[in-house]
Amino acid sequence: MTFADELATTLELARWATHRMTVRPTSVTTKANAADLVTETDREIERHVCAVLADRFPDHAVVGEEYGGEPAVDGAPTWYLDPVDGTTNYASGLPWCCFSLALVDADGPALGVVADPFRGEVFSAVRGGPALCNGAPIQCREANTLAGEVVVTEWAAYRPWPGMTTLLERLAADLCTTRIMGSSALSLVSVAAGRAAAGVIGEFNTIDLMAAVFIADQAGADVRGQDGEPTLFPASGGILVAAPGVAERVWRAWTAPA
Repeated sequence: MTFADELATTLELARWATHRMTVRPTSVTTKANAADLVTETDREIERHVCAVLADRFPDHAVVGEEYGGEPAVDGAPTWYLDPVDGTTNYASGLPWCCFSLALVDADGPALGVVADPFRGEVFSAVRGGPALCNGAPIQCREANTLAGEVVVTEWAAYRPWPGMTTLLERLAADLCTTRIMGSSALSLVSVAAGRAAAGVIGEFNTIDLMAAVFIADQAGADVRGQDGEPTLFPASGGILVAAPGVAERVWRAWTAPA
């Protein structure tokens, strides 16, 4: 199955969403706490995307960041949508956020799109095909040492996740620089595009990460869970996306006892 219709729809939705995201929000409110922001743009994009997907693929389920939803049963197709990944950046005018949409079926991830409105870049992948940025193939970098490299990570909401500071210290000891940019999806597709050697996210969330993790996998990255096993769906804990030559070293820096 080529997923041609699904991909065309996803790219159409990504173009619409990123155009909307170039406008600063006029209304910013909170959800769980004062650091958990949501804008009218998040909600508008999610409503529009859900409506289009329901119209074109009525047998598919949709799970979104703002309005929730339940995955389909028996492996039927399910979309995972984060309308604005990096809402705090978006609400503050920091140009590092993205639209993220992935489709998963009984065989696993089928396609993923991560779109950056401020750099005009659309990262995409379909099962069995290459990872692309604006239609051109991308590949993770051929790093074999961490010295002089960049590893990306993200906060757990607004706090360090357990073990995060230890990881940062160990990477620094290897002369590796760490970056925390504010959008997990954009951070991980940066690994896919060869702009960072690895990315470690302390807690896997399918809505936020599925599209980016799948794109990185299709770009040749080593993707594994906190237990070190290859997976695109960690049952618990976080996820590592890395150039194969440094994956083991970053994983040990992340998980070795302090």
